[in-house]
Amino acid sequence: MLAHSRVAISTGNAIDKREAISTLARLLATGCEVAEGELDRVLRDREALQSTGIGDGVAIPHAAVPNLERPVAALLLVPDGLEFGAIDHGKVHHLFAVVGPKREAGEHLRTLARISKLLRSADFRAKLLTAEDPQRAFALVASEEEARV
Repeated sequence: MLAHSRVAISTGNAIDKREAISTLARLLATGCEVAEGELDRVLRDREALQSTGIGDGVAIPHAAVPNLERPVAALLLVPDGLEFGAIDHGKVHHLFAVVGPKREAGEHLRTLARISKLLRSADFRAKLLTAEDPQRAFALVASEEEARV
């Protein structure tokens, strides 16, 4: 997947869409040179156009950022789910955010497609939600991605 990826798991406390995007921006900022506030803004701006909730409990918030050197991803798992305005009107449990350099639009789209394909499997999504900690969730993603190559 992406060399610069971060994972978090929401623990019991209910969160809303705004908090989820802020968490993703914070995670993304730890892996790149773009400020957390800027990442939060671009993800919210993209989300304002149309929800990135693609159904089956999955959302893929994403944006292209002009001053970004390389793509960065973050995964937030929300076992209790949250309202995200998904296309199927269901709660979202898996939020996989991706920001990429604006100059690499083709690579950004390929990354989004790979993530979408990875999260199509209901069995894999269920495994992710049972991950004991972020390191285990990251290992599951890396393993699944490797198996698909």
